[in-house]
Amino acid sequence: MLDYDIVDVFAERPFAGNQLAVVHGAEELSSDQLQTIAREFNFSETTFPTSIDADHYEVRIFTPGGEVPFAGHPTLGTAWVLRDRGLLSGDHATQHCAAGEIGVSFDDEVVRLTAVPRDLAGPLAPETAVALLADLGLAADDLAGDAWVAGTGLTFVHLPVRDDAVARARPSLRPLSGYGDALTRGCSDPVEGINLYAAMDGSTHVDIHARVFVPGLSVDEDPATGSAAAGLGMALVATGRLPLGGRYEISQGSEMGRPSRLHGEVVVTTGSVEVCRVAGRVQPIAKGRIAVPGRA
Repeated sequence: MLDYDIVDVFAERPFAGNQLAVVHGAEELSSDQLQTIAREFNFSETTFPTSIDADHYEVRIFTPGGEVPFAGHPTLGTAWVLRDRGLLSGDHATQHCAAGEIGVSFDDEVVRLTAVPRDLAGPLAPETAVALLADLGLAADDLAGDAWVAGTGLTFVHLPVRDDAVARARPSLRPLSGYGDALTRGCSDPVEGINLYAAMDGSTHVDIHARVFVPGLSVDEDPATGSAAAGLGMALVATGRLPLGGRYEISQGSEMGRPSRLHGEVVVTTGSVEVCRVAGRVQPIAKGRIAVPGRA
């Protein structure tokens, strides 16, 4: 039997945000066994941390449909759980995942990740953006600017629309692999999801209403997506919304009954994006034990 924790990430209260299972002691399990456990929980992601020291750890991240090199809410949730269990100490740690090193920091009730830009391509051809909108049940006149592809370890299409269009969208059943190099040209990481967003200028930051769809990884819709939030900062710079960098606040998940709040910041130095930061709160929900697949 393996111990696990369940937490809600990017949640202002319990039973909101994005669910995460963190499974402990899985060092000797095969990838197939890890995938079986992820399917059993059937959350958007399940993590398996290993090689834990006071200020760093390794992690593998699985969706019900496969392993991913990086994801935001699993990063924050895993770090919070390890610190809650006393396995991490101090206010800073480094996560080692398939996408490389991700910095994590703790500030009172907020956990923050720091990632470096990896993919940025665009703007997409108008006909490609319109086809993506059609996949989501939206029309060409819902588009509200240029679409970009951007990510910091897991790459998303960032598709800007009018605010009323966000709520009208429906999950797409078409994997993004069907678009070929129209989306992936120049990208080093998997392009798996669509970040549909509406941006509204606030007094000191940009307010974002977003929904994220990941049809290629068996995640029809995700209630809170830190990896998409990180890449969005790059897209906001590229589209001129935050040309000098700055903060943005994302509301996501309300259409799923899982309201989420993500705090983003993008830092620009000499005209280029230097780092992307995403922060949020983590709520503990449950602890338990799960059987090891394949063992009697």
